[in-house]
Amino acid sequence: MADFDITDPFRKIFLASVGAVATTAEKSQEVIDGFVKKGELTVAQGKAINEELTRKAKEVVGDTSDAALRAKMEAMTPEERAEFAKKVASMASDIDADVVEPDSVEDAPADDGDAKE
Repeated sequence: MADFDITDPFRKIFLASVGAVATTAEKSQEVIDGFVKKGELTVAQGKAINEELTRKAKEVVGDTSDAALRAKMEAMTPEERAEFAKKVASMASDIDADVVEPDSVEDAPADDGDAKE
C-alpha cells in the first residue's frame, strides 16, 4: 500500500490559502492603482482600501488554517490528540523561553547627572 500522509491535504489547503491571499493582495493593488491613475480615488483612499482588503485576506487565511487544523485533529484518535497537544505545549514553552525580557528601569543604576569626575 502506498504511503499516505494525512497532513498532505491540509498542507495543500494551507498553501492554497496563502497563494489566494498573495494573489488577492496583488490583484487588489493593481485595481486600486488603476483607479488612482484614473483619478477616481486619491492615493490615501487607495492605500486605505488596499490595507483593508489585505487585512480581510489575512483573516481568511487564518480561518482556513484553523479549519485545516481542526480537520486534522478530528481525524486523530484521542491518544494522538493528547500527544499532539503535548507537542504544541512544548513548542510554545520553547518559544516563550527564547523571548528575552529587557531589564526593568527599576533595576538599572540611576544616573542623576551629578556624578563627580
